Amino acid sequence: MANIIGSPERYIQGRGVLKELCKHVERVGKAPFILVSASGKKRVEAPIAESAKEHNTPLTYEVFGGECSRTEINRLIKAYEASGSDVIVGIGGGKIHDTAKAVAHYTDSPVVIVPTIAATDAPCSALSVIYTDDGVFEEYLFLPKSPNIVLVDIDIISKAPARLLVSGMGDALATYFEARACKQSDSLNFLGGKSTVTSMAIARLCYDTLLADGQKAMLSVKAGSCSKALETIVEANTYLSGIGFESCGIAAAHAIHNGFTAIEETHHYYHGEKVAIGTLSQLVLENASKAELDEVYGFCLDIGLPTTLSDLGIQKVDRDQLMQVAELACAPNDTMGNMPFAVTPQMVCDAIIGADAFGRYYKEQRAKA
Repeated sequence: MANIIGSPERYIQGRGVLKELCKHVERVGKAPFILVSASGKKRVEAPIAESAKEHNTPLTYEVFGGECSRTEINRLIKAYEASGSDVIVGIGGGKIHDTAKAVAHYTDSPVVIVPTIAATDAPCSALSVIYTDDGVFEEYLFLPKSPNIVLVDIDIISKAPARLLVSGMGDALATYFEARACKQSDSLNFLGGKSTVTSMAIARLCYDTLLADGQKAMLSVKAGSCSKALETIVEANTYLSGIGFESCGIAAAHAIHNGFTAIEETHHYYHGEKVAIGTLSQLVLENASKAELDEVYGFCLDIGLPTTLSDLGIQKVDRDQLMQVAELACAPNDTMGNMPFAVTPQMVCDAIIGADAFGRYYKEQRAKA
């Protein structure tokens, strides 16, 4: 079995680089089909228009319907084919990225990903997470190649709410721990191979960068500042986490996140916020050391990630409800099987309850300090 690592053809990050969009797009296409939300379009239209004027680039905008579902993907395939465009540009958050990648796959077109937030590690991956029209996890769509270009404008991201950056750190937090579990179980990564020394080092670097600069980056965004710490965290959330999860694999943390999507109370919370609880639950499932729990719970509290079920809107710990989460997390088409030991829904349910109890304990200890 081969060791495989994947990445975008080109990753571009810097201040004001959105004004260079059309210059970079020219490498793969001449007529961009830009998928963006209505509110996102207002944030990016001016610099893109400046770039299009300089390079004489025709633009077609399409407003995203809000969910990366089969219905939306099929609608956009028709719109793209009717537009005469030859490259898809997904601008926004994770669901727009995943939808743009899926449409590009089904139309055999190049794709450029432009995050306006650093809230997930979706931009760099050859993967789309498909949901139902109601937002419940349905399946992973594995793609044959990574995006052609990922372009990250720090100026745009620094103006997004701090909660979105923190959510991205919640998603990135899972990268190392899931990579470690997959390494221990000798599981395949998303590319159909085993992790490389490089991909494991990237996953660890992702975690170390979060610990070093996460709180500084969060405070920077809250203050309206574009700091060096913010730049490193955007790279960790976007590139290090994206390469790390895809080239190493995922395990319990994301499977538990997928289980939580079935609980209506959690629908108002971001992907990374639910993944954070999934990561804490995975650590409890693994019986992680007290030192590791201290470090991870402390980090979550420092930057404002959820540490208890009530932080996800679940005010009452209902074992029957959590068993539904656990059963979904252990579904055959999910990634719980990448853990280095056999896992049952009962074990997952107990781990979630345990993680919630630890979260309340750490909050109480901090309040007393």
